[in-house]
Amino acid sequence: MSQIIQARDLSLRIVKERFDLQQVWNSQFFLEWQKDLPAITDFEKQWLDQIRADFLSLAEDSLHEEVVKLFVLAPLLSLAGLARFPFLPVAEKQVEIVLEDEDEIVRGRIDLMLLHRRLWAIVIESKRKGLSVTEALPQALFYMMNSPNHDQPTFGFVLNGTEFLFVKLVKQNPPQYALSRLFSLINPGNDLYEVLSVLGSLREIALTT
Repeated sequence: MSQIIQARDLSLRIVKERFDLQQVWNSQFFLEWQKDLPAITDFEKQWLDQIRADFLSLAEDSLHEEVVKLFVLAPLLSLAGLARFPFLPVAEKQVEIVLEDEDEIVRGRIDLMLLHRRLWAIVIESKRKGLSVTEALPQALFYMMNSPNHDQPTFGFVLNGTEFLFVKLVKQNPPQYALSRLFSLINPGNDLYEVLSVLGSLREIALTT
């Protein structure tokens, strides 16, 4: 009988070992968050400043991840053009991967997935404030490995409200992934400007792929 493992219980080491997944440190592997980013408007900056101010005010208390989605993720996706046609948001999608060599079944639910042309454009995983954003990384990578994208990369976006991280995964042999720098609302200025630009860049990539 197969052993059932919940995706939320996976560590990064386990995910990398199960899928022979390798992290790439060469900055040229993940240029999508660094180059040719779309400019954001003054109107968008005003909205992002308000989002940051509202969240930092709320963050003085303990926040559930659903609050993070409501006050941070939802307006970001809307401003980036990812909350409307032709993208299809799918919430709480169940994912299951059978690891035959280990006689294990890994199950989990993606927080939010954005579909375009039946491909997974972006996989989004959130954690409550107080947990490091890297706590969501093993789950995000597991879900991305289950995507139908074989010839094109899959992108991930993990956040805990205060911190934001982008992930790129390419299913070659062996599969490889790389991370963006860590964006944070406690940094001077407003890192949401760049987060929105990266989301806009990923949107354009999905539309032209």
